[in-house]
Amino acid sequence: METSDVIVVGGGLFGPATAYGLRQQGLDTVVLDDGDDVLRAARGNFGLVWVQSKGMGMHQYHAWSRESAHLYHDFTSELREFSGTDIAHRNDGGMHLLLGEAEREQRRREMDIMRQQAGADGFECEIIEREEAEKMMPGVRLGDDVVGASFSKHDGDVNPLQLLRAIHASFQHLGGRFRSDSRVENIRHDGSVFIAETKNGAFAAPKIVLACGHGITKLAPMVGLDTPIVPQRGQVLVTERAEPLLNMALGTVRQTDEGTVQIGNTEEDVEFDDGTTLSAGQAMARRAVQVFPQLAGLRLIRTWGCIRVLTPDKCAIYDESEEFPGAYVATSHSGVTLAAVNARHTAKWIATGETPPGFEEFSAKRFKTEGGHVSTHH
Repeated sequence: METSDVIVVGGGLFGPATAYGLRQQGLDTVVLDDGDDVLRAARGNFGLVWVQSKGMGMHQYHAWSRESAHLYHDFTSELREFSGTDIAHRNDGGMHLLLGEAEREQRRREMDIMRQQAGADGFECEIIEREEAEKMMPGVRLGDDVVGASFSKHDGDVNPLQLLRAIHASFQHLGGRFRSDSRVENIRHDGSVFIAETKNGAFAAPKIVLACGHGITKLAPMVGLDTPIVPQRGQVLVTERAEPLLNMALGTVRQTDEGTVQIGNTEEDVEFDDGTTLSAGQAMARRAVQVFPQLAGLRLIRTWGCIRVLTPDKCAIYDESEEFPGAYVATSHSGVTLAAVNARHTAKWIATGETPPGFEEFSAKRFKTEGGHVSTHH
């Protein structure tokens, strides 16, 4: 049996970012991952370090996302030092472009609610006019239907696959152990340690962190945790490489550091079907060209669907088991945005028990109904 100080279950972004931080805290850490054929959300995301729309109904989650965005600069430098990988981090603000007055009004209403719930803590996002949005992207002509954008100085983006690679490499550079093809089938507690059983043997540690996306649903009850997660499909299109055009992080159309243009995204309730549909692709392409007419001539080269890990209120869950102290769950659909804060604060919480102010709001207890059950609808 392989022993360590802590077992992290899940090799996507949430698990390894936390595991990397645990190694920095001096804990002997092993990551157990299933394999690359799983529904890995880390493979299909948009690469945004996004703050402006996070935390509707829960300001603590907005503040947590903002904190992560602030930590990203140092996080990026560290990853480059340990892994030699440049994750192409841009942090000079981000825009969500708005088509028509109805979209502008809807966005304004959402921002008013978020400003109100932020109170003295502040909510730094503003609606800017079309002319100002164009000024921020020299050489770009916006489509006639673009009326403006919501802009936040906290937003940015990264190359998400390089981020995943850099975190894995940095974790192992610091002496962390990564075990692939090790799907956890069962977890038990023998009175002193947790034992995670896989087809490649058993692993034992006094602490265990479940950060394995949809795998949490099966494993959490084994350690006395109730963690409601629902699947949601997002589809994405990718074009051929083009001359640098879009110089900043954008909500639904972004140019990657490699020159391709990534177009997204859908929000579909189709259980665990990660396929693609022509109708969704057409709708995404149509909107992209409506926003940026210059994209019309580009060829599409790839499309894929990916399954998000959504909680009922779309905000993160961080919990420690009351029945089995030392068992934790950490999950959200925002693996990229939260990578830096997971490496810093989530790892410190697991290592030392220290929690940032208001951290208890992330517990899944917020979904409990009167009968004591956790609801998957919020």
